[in-house]
Amino acid sequence: PLLEKNDGKTYVINFWATWCAPCVKELPVFEKINQEYADKNVEVILVSLDFPKQVDKKLIPFINKKQLKSKVILLNDVNENIWIKAIDSTWSGAIPATIIYNAKGKKFFEQSFEYEQLEKELKSLL
Repeated sequence: PLLEKNDGKTYVINFWATWCAPCVKELPVFEKINQEYADKNVEVILVSLDFPKQVDKKLIPFINKKQLKSKVILLNDVNENIWIKAIDSTWSGAIPATIIYNAKGKKFFEQSFEYEQLEKELKSLL
């Protein structure tokens, strides 16, 4: 359902984890997009792949410490062989990974982003 919303918004969905250094490094990029494009009907959703048993000890303190404003969702489905391919058939399962989609189209990226690069990809769908 997270990948099939058809409500006129553009979604930037980033798959990450607190234990993934490149993921943590690029989080400010997504936070900036969330802030600067909120008035353009863009929503950033950060999908955490942290281990469910570490939510209270690691994920929640991390969110609070970094003062993340984007919506954070914990993906705790252990059947990754099904959901990884459902997200994108080309995805190896490595993170960070990002999907940008709206009614006009969908783009999938298995890479880290700098702000200018993410903004360019987002604008191509707006």
